[in-house]
Amino acid sequence: MLSVLNSSWVFVFFVFFVVKDPPMPTYIADQGDSIPSIAKATGFFWKTIWNHGNNASLKSKRKNPNVLLPGDEVFIPELETKEFSKGTDARHKFTRKGEPVKLILKLLKSDGKPRANEAYVLSVNGKDLKGNTDGDGVLKQFIPNDAKTGMLKLNNGKECFPVRIGALDPLDEITGIQQRLSNLGFDCEESGQLDDQTQRALINFQSANNLELSGKPDAATKGKLSDLTQ
Repeated sequence: MLSVLNSSWVFVFFVFFVVKDPPMPTYIADQGDSIPSIAKATGFFWKTIWNHGNNASLKSKRKNPNVLLPGDEVFIPELETKEFSKGTDARHKFTRKGEPVKLILKLLKSDGKPRANEAYVLSVNGKDLKGNTDGDGVLKQFIPNDAKTGMLKLNNGKECFPVRIGALDPLDEITGIQQRLSNLGFDCEESGQLDDQTQRALINFQSANNLELSGKPDAATKGKLSDLTQ
């Protein structure tokens, strides 16, 4: 006969908790967004966001902080507080720094010549900003970071042009090519495809600027479009 001692089994359960880092805040760009406008809305200087390491791939791809494509992901870091120690027996003045954005437009006549030294009024966010184009027809005007639309008035208000600020798609996108061609007066709809109309517009643009008539957005054509549309 076998004698077996009573025994107890002890079951030990190990529960492992995987602690994940909180998701990084990401802003999905919409039409008309730019790094300056996003920075304005989130309380940052635009260079803080643009030069952040987590936005390195976006910066490398887009190259221009003022030109984003809807759907671009922009990393937004956490805001940091800054403390100052000042005496209580005196008055202190604090200045909040800002980073105005400079809008640059090149104005051309129907014959392609610049509208040089011409007075303008640019209405943005309810304010009229006045100035003159330079000898090359270039308008340079500081505007609020979050401005997305405006109205440009020329010839003492007889000519009015609505302006969409930050609405251009990147130049490496077909839509960006089409938007710039259309802005320069070449018949081109924003189809997103290198269709027959876009190729004709490209050939007309290339012909007008002494470029190879390839009908394609080659490097030379993109470079000239960039020069003319800032």
